[in-house]
Amino acid sequence: MPELIQPITERLQLRQWREGDKAIFAEMNADSRVMEFFPSLLTRQESDAGVDRITVHIEKYGWGFWALELRETKEFLGFVGIKNVAEDLPFSPAVEIGWRLAFPHWGKGYASEAAQASLDVAFNTLNLSEVVSFTALQNLRSQRVMERLGMRRDSLVFEHPLVPSESHLQRHCLYRLSANDWKKS
Repeated sequence: MPELIQPITERLQLRQWREGDKAIFAEMNADSRVMEFFPSLLTRQESDAGVDRITVHIEKYGWGFWALELRETKEFLGFVGIKNVAEDLPFSPAVEIGWRLAFPHWGKGYASEAAQASLDVAFNTLNLSEVVSFTALQNLRSQRVMERLGMRRDSLVFEHPLVPSESHLQRHCLYRLSANDWKKS
């Protein structure tokens, strides 16, 4: 098993998931504000299965979509991190950066702060040449975070294979950030 990477920022700890995170994460995944740009809310069972998949990725690689907590209070905020993209995406193989925070923690810069720490791992520890991110075309909030991170929108617009074809959220945009561009900024 590789060494576990758990980045720390001034305000935040990115860490492996704990059993106690599951209930709070399930509440997040049942919040229509948090899940606005996903095809549906998640049941507790679906949410827990997601945590299990994330945990397996981190155990396998030492990095992934880390649980995010506020260092001062140890409060669970959601997740931020990097992971391998699914093989059925048109730009695979690639490593994506992603985030999902509980609604009360929006607008405080936590996603951007933790994402910068994740990019540091991607480019300075893992020596990746590029990181991607993607979201539904309508998700302008996430696109703004991607742009704050220095990511550039790619010309590719694709139908996400896990989103039902009848959903208005199926069309996604892709953002990219090269190691060279990240190191320049």
